[in-house]
Amino acid sequence: MTQIERSKLVGPVVRGVDQEMVEALLEAIEKDNPGAEIVYEDHRAYVRIHISKRCRVTRASLQEALQRPFKLSNLEPALSSFAGRMKYMSDEELVWYLEGED
Repeated sequence: MTQIERSKLVGPVVRGVDQEMVEALLEAIEKDNPGAEIVYEDHRAYVRIHISKRCRVTRASLQEALQRPFKLSNLEPALSSFAGRMKYMSDEELVWYLEGED
């Protein structure tokens, strides 16, 4: 992947200690972004889950992956960082995107 391509990646950086959330978020992002190439980097202390230009996750997909009720606003403590801009569309959808491409 070129430096230019890497500069267009957006998405969450999740604390590696919360393996349940890492796995659920990866599963939900795969479901909510069909056909997108997902870049998954496990650095032990944190995990990057990124997609080019726009990454979305829905409450429904995350709840399905976790197999329990979950509010998207409760995702923040699991995030150590993120790439791009992050926008809560509602408690139903969260989107990371590049500035100027919203």
